[in-house]
Amino acid sequence: MNTDELESALLRAELRVLKIQTKLHRWAGDGSHRRFDDLFNLVADPAFLLVAWDRVRGNKGARTAGVDGQTAVSIQVGLGVEEFLDGLRTSLKDRSFRPLPVRERMIPKTGGKLRRLGIATITDRVVQASLKLVLEPIFEAEFLPCSYGFRPGRRAHDAIAETVMFVNNTYEWIVEGDITACFDEIAHAPLLERVRHRIGDRRVLALVKAFLKAGILGEDGALRDSRTGAPQGGILSPLLSNVALSVLDEHIAQLPGGPRSNTVERAKRKRHGLSNYRLIRYADDWLLLVTGGREHAISVRDQVAEILVPMGLRLSVEKTKITHIDKGVDFLGWRIQRHRKRGTNRRYIYWYPSRKAVKAITGKVKMLCRRMDTNEPLDALLRQLNAALRGWCTYFRPGQSARTFCYLSAYLWQRVIGWLRRKHRRITWKELRRRYCGGRWWPSGKELGMFNPAKVRTTRYLYRGVIGIPSPWPAAG
Repeated sequence: MNTDELESALLRAELRVLKIQTKLHRWAGDGSHRRFDDLFNLVADPAFLLVAWDRVRGNKGARTAGVDGQTAVSIQVGLGVEEFLDGLRTSLKDRSFRPLPVRERMIPKTGGKLRRLGIATITDRVVQASLKLVLEPIFEAEFLPCSYGFRPGRRAHDAIAETVMFVNNTYEWIVEGDITACFDEIAHAPLLERVRHRIGDRRVLALVKAFLKAGILGEDGALRDSRTGAPQGGILSPLLSNVALSVLDEHIAQLPGGPRSNTVERAKRKRHGLSNYRLIRYADDWLLLVTGGREHAISVRDQVAEILVPMGLRLSVEKTKITHIDKGVDFLGWRIQRHRKRGTNRRYIYWYPSRKAVKAITGKVKMLCRRMDTNEPLDALLRQLNAALRGWCTYFRPGQSARTFCYLSAYLWQRVIGWLRRKHRRITWKELRRRYCGGRWWPSGKELGMFNPAKVRTTRYLYRGVIGIPSPWPAAG
């Protein structure tokens, strides 16, 4: 199959997948107790497999091999996409497909700890992507709006905007939740039971279970069983983690004073000295906002700890804190805190990059400047710095980030000028400015100018909870 034929087939496949997903989403929304019994044929459908292949091939990890040593490029060059997908579909239909163990890779975290990443084979990734195409529109119909992580059309800024909106409306006590090793400790039995509540097709359930039980090939070469958890880095794992953590969403929603209470009920509870609750969750990072006093926050924190136990999850004693908004909280890289406005006695909610986020980007700038060989041209350094800084500043634009951007600009200037001084140890400062700054102060290469964070204009992010976050699947299919 040549490139033009593949692109044409992919376009037709995407339209077919979207049409079927829209129907599944609508049917799932029509009845909360409806179970879907014939989904396996969709997982093995040529259109779903082709779209799944396209998404796997387009990921950054497509160049990373699993335990079989194959990458997306090696499959394209060797076997060919058409033959690969035909063989995969045949193995699914005759039930001979078996997931291979994931390859373990330990990635350093802040604080010296390590995070386990599970790298599946390309074949397993394609099947997982096809499974996700089928299962996601079904479970999206019942996920509550307080969940934002790993969901189509939702982003971290929505969670931050909702947090700011509620803390501006008397939700002043905050439980900062941290679940210990969430992806590694999810219990398989209760997770599959929640999947079984919606999915009746035994072949699909067996496929999900097979991926959970596939095993782990450690960095030491030892093969271990995967008795708990979903491999972090797997295509299906974020959806399964949301299915597991929805027990938390549902518990908070049904509490008296929770999101399902109306305005009159919440006002009555407030008059009687009782508390109201709001949950904002992004994957396993969450905030529980509470009106009332600290004792109410402690009580609901203990309830959450009990709710998570059946799923095999536990709260981190050290990292789960109860904080007042005047002290501030860190969430998804942002610092949210109430400050007195300069020159007045009024206090307002401000949100800006957290110290941890600033330390991360300055550490990256420092590392890039240290690793870049001084024999390389300045353009080579700027190419890496600009990409990192643009992405960071784009994420933190919707907030009070101007002062942080100015600090980052000054730090960047010092590091790049220091690199240039090491590159040209014998020339004067005047000559360095003439050569790289055009007689001014801001350095630039022959092809690229250095990105200036101080010139990034901050914006305000519209809280979309008021107008509703649009679904990727239209209501009319």
